[in-house]
Amino acid sequence: MSFSEERQRRILTTHVGSLPRPQSLSALLFARATGGNYDQKALAGELQQAVNDIVRKQGELAVDVISDGELSKTSFQYYVTDRLGGIEAFKPKPGVRPTRENRAFPTFYKDGSHSGTQPTRYACTGALKYVGHEQVAADIANLKAGLKGAPPVDVFMPSVSPSSCVGLMENRHYRDEEEHLYAVAEVLREEYQAIVAAGFIVQIDDPRLAMNYMLNPELSVEQQRAWAAKRIAALNHALRGIHAERVRHHTCYGINMGPRTSDFELKHLADLIVTINAGCYSFEMANPRHEHEWKVWETVKLPEGKVLAPGCITHASVIVEHPELVAERILRLARVVGRERVMASSDCGFASTLSPKDPPEIGPEIVWAKFESLAAGARLASRVLWG
Repeated sequence: MSFSEERQRRILTTHVGSLPRPQSLSALLFARATGGNYDQKALAGELQQAVNDIVRKQGELAVDVISDGELSKTSFQYYVTDRLGGIEAFKPKPGVRPTRENRAFPTFYKDGSHSGTQPTRYACTGALKYVGHEQVAADIANLKAGLKGAPPVDVFMPSVSPSSCVGLMENRHYRDEEEHLYAVAEVLREEYQAIVAAGFIVQIDDPRLAMNYMLNPELSVEQQRAWAAKRIAALNHALRGIHAERVRHHTCYGINMGPRTSDFELKHLADLIVTINAGCYSFEMANPRHEHEWKVWETVKLPEGKVLAPGCITHASVIVEHPELVAERILRLARVVGRERVMASSDCGFASTLSPKDPPEIGPEIVWAKFESLAAGARLASRVLWG
């Protein structure tokens, strides 16, 4: 049964893309990323096995729309630095970026940084070119191999957004910010097209769309909206010709366990998000800072045929959500936009850190327990909504 048919009869489950990886795989990826010694053949073999295992695990957890766990990627955005020509690494400046968040809570953040505060360490120094064809082909092949057996309802593969990609580099080549942005959009389009051509949904990972306000304390709400509208136009340019049903868009706030009082409110962004050429929109709704925002959809019209994938479990707490709470979150939104237009998801990803010095904030055993609650909550909500 197809995705569109299946969501007519029950609440489907999914997630944002990244899932815990084995420590041994993380060690190999860390060695590759930092210029250490590693066995390329061993990495390829372990990666294939890890993708097989994570596909099977998602099936065991009753996740309906699955990914490869982003197991090959060093991060949701920095992976792309290996796939673009025209950029160079440089020694970053010391210190962390001042943001609304760390200015408001300097004691909390005094011993470290949070998402987006790391100094820039890449620069665009020439004409951008997509050179990641072998890497994306390998990701596609690994995922297809892992899918042999019982197929899920659907499959997606994440790819970084133009706004998040631009945010990781300085522009030292293009005439201005807009020319740089559209150059990035044009080269990323090749990756988007490759994923869709393989039969998968492409998920656009776009946390910068929501995070930019927190990262730039000088911006007003209206200035941030104007900034976001320009990035959405560039994203739609990159997605031109790709059917919206094969695209999903994800945005979030990056910071995991922090106060997060400076997150850009969904009421200022939702009307812009629904102009993105995607069939599904993923956003945070499970952490306490954003749980009330389901009400936004009472006033923002969701275009015909579009689906919402709200976070019903969060990466911002180690507490495992009760299935009845998950069901409540689903039901509140489903009663506003319609039961067939809600797919239960996670707020953000759960990938393990590559660094052996930094344990993940949420360990695998807790991640799997959260997904068990997600599936149980979706079943509870389905019984209420379909009887």
